[in-house]
Amino acid sequence: MNQSAAIVEIRNLKYGVGGRPVFDGLAMEIPRGRVTAVMGPSGTGKTTLLRLITGQVAADGGSIRVADQELTGLSHAELYLLRRRMGMLFQNGALLTDLSVFENVAFPLREHTDLPERLIRQLVLTKLQAVGLRGAAEFMPAELSGGMSRRVALARAIVMDPEILIYDEPFVGLDPISLGVILRLIRRLNDALGLTSIVVSHDVQEISSVADVVFLLSGGKVVAQGAPQELRTYPSEIVVQFMGGLADGPVPFHFPATDYFGELLARDGDP
Repeated sequence: MNQSAAIVEIRNLKYGVGGRPVFDGLAMEIPRGRVTAVMGPSGTGKTTLLRLITGQVAADGGSIRVADQELTGLSHAELYLLRRRMGMLFQNGALLTDLSVFENVAFPLREHTDLPERLIRQLVLTKLQAVGLRGAAEFMPAELSGGMSRRVALARAIVMDPEILIYDEPFVGLDPISLGVILRLIRRLNDALGLTSIVVSHDVQEISSVADVVFLLSGGKVVAQGAPQELRTYPSEIVVQFMGGLADGPVPFHFPATDYFGELLARDGDP
């Protein structure tokens, strides 16, 4: 079967919330088998993009193709089948607090398959071994550190052997050691399992060390794309500001508001 070189293809995507446009003509092609980073200033819709790719929300216009399937027009059953080909690592791990580490990782298998218990056990232990936590299988989530929780969530995300593994801000709140472990796992799992990884992150230096391709979003569109080293010399003020973490540039520090001193001095009831 012929397959596109891009596992996610987005064309002229339009999406807004409360009358405010988030994406206005967004176009992206996320390559198969690579680690792709999606970066950009806060409020540019990075997490929203993941929700659109996974079909949690519907686009207002344009096209999104995932694994050669157009999302528009898919039935609920077809969308659920497509989602089984994806794994998701949420920002906070989202472990089920009343289940052990083992049962958290086993949860997708129990929900979506009729596999015998012996095979479920083998699969769960294999994935926990891959993230270095087979010895913590009987722990409860409250007994885990932040880095361990994120690794358990990663084991759960890969237990169904997905084609696409999606990470939403995987480095938030991690100490340097845990962050380094997650970085190595992203790269190692992508290459060893033949995955396509999509990583949303603000951590420029960290994700640049493992990403093959970077998309930088701003103003509802892609303003730059390429290998991490290419973006560091990209001839654009907004790219220079973001990659360098500069306070001054096209992205303002202050959200648009009325005159500051005028608002401070306004009398009660004045606009």
